[in-house]
Amino acid sequence: MFRKLYESGGSRVKVTVDGVEVEAEAGEPVAAVLLRTEPYHARIHPVSGRPRAPYCMMGVCFDCLAVIDAAESTQTCLTAVRDGMTIERQRGARSVPDVPQV
Repeated sequence: MFRKLYESGGSRVKVTVDGVEVEAEAGEPVAAVLLRTEPYHARIHPVSGRPRAPYCMMGVCFDCLAVIDAAESTQTCLTAVRDGMTIERQRGARSVPDVPQV
């Protein structure tokens, strides 16, 4: 669906998206990788259950949230790809640990 318009010649890295190894360019936004990797979305909306894709690409809309290296609700448009990164599309609301009662 999406592809780069040019090859920059930058260094190539490997990341894992939903358990599948994907090649990316070091330093590009994780959102760009998600936009060109099936199923072409970043998360499933916690209320509507519909897929959401990166929209603004500048950290305002929060439609690009995903789980990166086990950190939930990470803005993929503001996160640069690095070698060995693990990316998972976020499904629904992020988990919140139980807080002990005081």
